[in-house]
Amino acid sequence: MAINIQIEKAFIQDALALGNQQTERDVVKVALGKYVQRRKQSKVLELFGTIDYYEDYNYKPPRREP
Repeated sequence: MAINIQIEKAFIQDALALGNQQTERDVVKVALGKYVQRRKQSKVLELFGTIDYYEDYNYKPPRREP
């Protein structure tokens, strides 16, 4: 899907200089990928502390080898 966006040339030039990408398209792909990854990670962090554990559960017996 083709989308036309306007990004300041200085941002693109800085990203090209700092990263290993060869084209502006690659810079945008990497940036969007990192954005999505970071958003997903923040959603996972919201789950911490929401799981109920059984205090008396013994996890060691199922780990024994036969």
